[in-house]
This record gives sequence, structure tokens and C-alpha cells, in this order.
Amino acid sequence: MITPVPRPSDSQPSAHERVFRGLRTRIMLGQIPPGESLTLRGIGRDFGVSMTPAREAVQRLVAEGALSMSSSGRVSTPELSNERIEELAALRALIEVELASRALPRAHMALIDRLQTINGTISDVIRERDAVGYIRTNLEFHRTLYLRAQAPAMLAMAETVWLQLGPTMRKLYGRLRRTEAPQYHRLIIAALRAGDEPGLRLAVRSDVTQGLRLLVG
Repeated sequence: MITPVPRPSDSQPSAHERVFRGLRTRIMLGQIPPGESLTLRGIGRDFGVSMTPAREAVQRLVAEGALSMSSSGRVSTPELSNERIEELAALRALIEVELASRALPRAHMALIDRLQTINGTISDVIRERDAVGYIRTNLEFHRTLYLRAQAPAMLAMAETVWLQLGPTMRKLYGRLRRTEAPQYHRLIIAALRAGDEPGLRLAVRSDVTQGLRLLVG
């Protein structure tokens, strides 16, 4: 009897899916600065694949707004205009406030304790001046809360906005000169403990928009 060879989707991600996920994560975490040119050859070398899966991954990321492609075919991370930053900040305020509101009735103490722990980790990476670590743990804080909303389509929309903002968030981190975790995280946690929906909505809205305003100010 001949044992069938498993398809990539049966055992491991396909080459283009692996490149897509890996490159997507790098962009979301700000590991690639705004306006950085990327080549299919370079992407293929980084991920150990041929140009075909690299091209397929790039096409998907262009469709998500994570990469831009010029008429000449040049691929790069986008440099966002002030208007675009304001638009994405407004989207964060709309989507994430709603996600937090929906999560509130399911915010048990274990979740609140988990958020407190993540916030402590954010303080650690700030002290280490680890920009990528800061973005990663900050997004983990928000994602952990929003998962309790049980609204996967809405969370996917939020993650697309995070993706488009990733390189810009790295630039923003350089301006903030933070020495401790965002104050609004503490307000978010306090509102969750108190079951205070208006306070939670205000804290989330402030948290996701205040920093970005520095870039357009």
C-alpha cells in the first residue's frame, strides 16, 4: 500500500502561506520601517523560498494595504500621509471601542489578571528600549481583551488596521520616549474591574488615538 504524501495544508503551511504570515508579522510589529523597498529576490532569500511564493505573499499583502506597489512594480512599506494616519486612528477608535464594550460582560478576573501581567511586560520592554517588543506586547494586550468580545470579523478588521499602521507605529515609538506602560492601559484595567462601560470606552478610545496624534500634530 502506498502512503499518500500529505498536502502542505494537511501538515504544514504552504511556502507562500509561510512567507505571507512571516512578512505580515514583521510589518505589523514595525520590523520594517516606512518607505522600505522590498524585492521578491530578497524576500525569497529571507524565507528560503523561490520567487513564486514570495510574489504570491506580496500580492496578498498589497491587497491588505500592508505593502504598496508602484506602477513600475516597486514594492515598499507605505509612508502614510497625515490624512491616512487620522483615518486609521479613527477606525481604531470605532472598532476597538466596540470590541472592548462587547468584551466587558465576559471580562472575568483571570482575564483582568492576564492583562495586568501583559502590562507589566510592556513596562519591562520599555525600560529595555525594545521598540518591536513594545509593539508586540501592546498588541497582545489589546488582542487578549478583544478576543473576549467573540466578534472575529470585527477583530480581523482591527488587525488589518494594525497591519497598515505597523511601520508607522515603530516611527511613533521613537518619538514617544516612554518610560512606563501607557497610562490608559491602567484605566482600561480599572474600568474592567469596576464594570464601567463608559470609562472603558473612553480609556480605549484615548489609548488608540493619543499617540497617533503626535504624528499629525
